[in-house]
Order: sequence, then C-alpha cells, then structure tokens
Amino acid sequence: MIQVKFILLHQNARVPQKSHDEDAGFDLFAVEEFVLHPQEYACIPTGLCMELPSGTEAQIRPRSGLAAKHGVTVLNTPGTIDAGYRGEIQVIMINHGKENLSIHPGMRIAQMVITPIYNVTFTEALSLEESARGDGGLGSSGV
Repeated sequence: MIQVKFILLHQNARVPQKSHDEDAGFDLFAVEEFVLHPQEYACIPTGLCMELPSGTEAQIRPRSGLAAKHGVTVLNTPGTIDAGYRGEIQVIMINHGKENLSIHPGMRIAQMVITPIYNVTFTEALSLEESARGDGGLGSSGV
C-alpha cells in the first residue's frame, strides 16, 4: 500500500475515489460548471494537487461511460502526471460527440491509475534477439 498526499484547492474539490474495491482507477471530479461543445477540447480543473511517491506516476484515462454515451474522452490519453509535479491536476477533455456535454461540480470526468515506473538505460546494439513476432507491425496479426 502506498500513500499519496493531497491538497484540495477548491471548495468543490473531492478526494479521488474508487467505485469498487477491485477497480484499478480512481475517479477524478470536476470542480466548475463548463459546457464542452462538439469538436471542442478544454482543460477541466479538478481542484486537486498531490505528491506522488518517487518511482510512481499517475495516468489519467477516459471514463468508458462518457466515451460510449457522449463521445467524450481524454485528449492526451493516457495523460501522465510525474512524481515531481505539484500543480493542480487538470483533465484535457475533447467532445467527439454531436451534442454539448454539460460538466458540473462533482461530475466524474476521468480516472486516475497510479503505476510504478522503471529506471531504464538504453544500450545501442548491432542486432536484436529473434522473437515470434519479429518486425511485424501495424495489422500484422490480422484484422
């Protein structure tokens, strides 16, 4: 179990929470009224800042219900919050739907998954080990 410190910056801000204990993602909530028009994108504030433990990141992902019902998603999915960031978490949302989406305080707008990160070094090589996939790229496994 890791601990994440947080500060609520706005009177409407809420602590991220899971709907079910087994869920991977914590819901993030809007703090202001906003109308997201078709083909429009905007940064939606959550009123939350946090201190992630070193060696972790937070990924901001879409909520499937907003995508399926309204065509609304997170534009830079997954958005990455690095452990050193201390500013307010904002969600870059885009409306691919045909109707306005009214966002209101307390509305669940995205989900946040906290994951470990690995320190990596890159080593130049003259060849790579063979694999079953090889260099098969886009569409190589069928439609």
